[in-house]
Amino acid sequence: MMLRPPTCVIENVQPLVEGGRYAVKRAVGEDIAVEADVFKDGHDVVSAVLKWRKRGTARWYETPMTPIPNGNDRWCGTFSVFENAVYEFTVEAWGDTFLSWQHEFHLKFAAALPDLKSERLEGAAFVEKAARLAQAAGQKRDAERLLRLAEAMRAGSPADVNGLAHSPELEGLMIAYPDRAESTEYLLNLPPVGELVDAAGAAKVVAVPVLKGAPAPKSAKATRVKQAVVQPSAEAGATPASRTIGEPEFSARYPLVYVDRPGAAFSQWYEFFPRSAEGRGDKGSTFRDCLPRIDDAKAMGFDVIYFPPIHPIGVTARKGRNNAVTCEPGEPGVPYAIGNRHQKCPNGGGHKDVAPELGTLADFAWLVKEIHARGMELALDFALNCSPDHPYVHEHPDWFYKRPDGTIKYAENPPKKYQDVYPLNYHNADWRTLWSEIASVVEFWCEHGVRIFRVDNPHTKPVAFWEYLIARVQQRFPDAIFLSEAFTRPKMMKVLARAGFTQSYTYFTWRNTKQGLTEYFSELTHSESAETMRPNLWPNTPDILPSFLQFGGRPAFVIRAVLAATLASVYGIYSGFELCENAGLERKPWDAAGDVRQFLHLCDNDYKQLAREEYLDSEKYQWKARDWNAPGHIKETITRLNRIRRENRALQQLLNLRFHHADNDLVLYFVKMTAARDNILLIAVSLDPFHAQDAFIHVPVEQFGWMESQTYQAHDLLHDERYLWSGHRQFIRLTPEKPAHIFRVRRKSHSEQDFDYFL
Repeated sequence: MMLRPPTCVIENVQPLVEGGRYAVKRAVGEDIAVEADVFKDGHDVVSAVLKWRKRGTARWYETPMTPIPNGNDRWCGTFSVFENAVYEFTVEAWGDTFLSWQHEFHLKFAAALPDLKSERLEGAAFVEKAARLAQAAGQKRDAERLLRLAEAMRAGSPADVNGLAHSPELEGLMIAYPDRAESTEYLLNLPPVGELVDAAGAAKVVAVPVLKGAPAPKSAKATRVKQAVVQPSAEAGATPASRTIGEPEFSARYPLVYVDRPGAAFSQWYEFFPRSAEGRGDKGSTFRDCLPRIDDAKAMGFDVIYFPPIHPIGVTARKGRNNAVTCEPGEPGVPYAIGNRHQKCPNGGGHKDVAPELGTLADFAWLVKEIHARGMELALDFALNCSPDHPYVHEHPDWFYKRPDGTIKYAENPPKKYQDVYPLNYHNADWRTLWSEIASVVEFWCEHGVRIFRVDNPHTKPVAFWEYLIARVQQRFPDAIFLSEAFTRPKMMKVLARAGFTQSYTYFTWRNTKQGLTEYFSELTHSESAETMRPNLWPNTPDILPSFLQFGGRPAFVIRAVLAATLASVYGIYSGFELCENAGLERKPWDAAGDVRQFLHLCDNDYKQLAREEYLDSEKYQWKARDWNAPGHIKETITRLNRIRRENRALQQLLNLRFHHADNDLVLYFVKMTAARDNILLIAVSLDPFHAQDAFIHVPVEQFGWMESQTYQAHDLLHDERYLWSGHRQFIRLTPEKPAHIFRVRRKSHSEQDFDYFL
């Protein structure tokens, strides 16, 4: 393509994040639906294609774009991605000379205008040019056929030419070999038109690979090439571009799509502290003691095991039970106070070591191998906290914040004080060394078989730092996944996702009303943030025991489990959730069952009136005693939920969430279905853990492609109950014992020997 002033207008391209500053996110096997406004001056017929390729490769793939009916020059197209890599895409449009001629010739012929010889010759010339393009593409038979059609057009009558111009054969061939010599390609960095007009010569566009996170060229202005052949880029897969001496050089920038592996878009996580794996309160467990807990998680259907920090724990200012300032002898300390250079660990006792009380790096490698052998993965907590005993404090004291007296400042979140943690200063004079060192920590654990990292409080570190770190790690390990644990302001959460985080914690924990859930998840799935922010839903964490769980008991745990497992395609639970553990530090004497709506309102907007949302006897500060099969557990429900997720592709997607009407504000009702409509789920969940709730729900049968009169089966997958329904309006009842339905609906296809088939 020659760089010249655009011949077509291509604008308002979507998806495009911050004008193309950041990549759109998808996972292997997913589609990217692209839309754009495409038009041009005059009355020419416009054609457009959507093009895509893996970045660093030369060959484009393309598919035709089509105008959206009544879309006011809005065009659409879709492509799919099948590799864990960075892709780039663009839209190319041109005035279609043949289709424009075809339309004009038909109008003149229909008007019975005399003497259309010039028009016939013009059409024949267009067909002959298509023949030359076919010949250049190595399609000799097509070229020969086009030449014969051109000759027939020259010799034919106006009626013959009009019929020939609209013949499926010629139309197909002309679509296959269009004249795109004056096409326009959408670029993120198209120079101002004045520069293009004033340029000494036309410039060939050269797509130079740009690493994810690397700065864009400062200027798009064309410059003279000093040599005939540009050497290949150092990036793997790059293709050298040949240019004629004297041609201007231009590096085109296109919108990007970062394609993650499938596990980034669909997985279920189980978190536990390895030191509490055996459920003993009198001593800690080791890596070698973790397999029974891992096997139990696998039996429940989880595929990611997530460990809080496993590194050496500092002894200076070590915290005790329930965050006590004084640590009693023998207490294990807080895993988030990382670093103990006094334990003689092989790598200095910092973030590249494991706590000796858990085992050795060899023990860790054994455990990773065992987890992988079970078809599971291990996620590690990446907490950039340094205890006063961390080797960084001894070796690089200037990496930390200082008080006026020269001592290092500890972390604070007033009124809380964290004397056992020193925060790093990411803008210190030696910041480049610090940034590189921290990135090397993640690379170290990737080399030890870990590919998933839950990042603790990333919002307290510079966004640019994360953009650098994630890009650097994913350049070596493209299958690395980063989960952002940033319970903070919405804009910060969103920019962290744009900067590269694969998944994000959300406000799901504090969305309990129907309005709150509907509005929030509509935003997550149907706004620009859906292009970059993948929610990972957690009904509890070691830091958060929500008021809803503290007051609602076992039914509340089932409700939140169903919501987490169905609203999003990635979710997780922190151990003890399956046991319905809900003893908090302080619960107010509130009659939640007496006014459920007000209770839910406070859960969302002012939970401090209800409880302190922290665990009593939190295992962040101690070993945790547990009976992993205690009466009242919901392990069977969780197992069934995870099986339903695996067996129903509609639950393995995020953007297919649609809320529908239920005539009860304490019943949340939504639909998830595949694009092929071969897997359709109706999900109704009570938001009241105390009382039975009835509702009429609206079944959108017309969206399923069914007639309202058709009979269909509603199979409740949670309770294995079946119902025969027809029409839109259906009645449901939800109780504390059965607070949710997950209906798979199938329409009746036929009957055979008194047996009905539903598909």
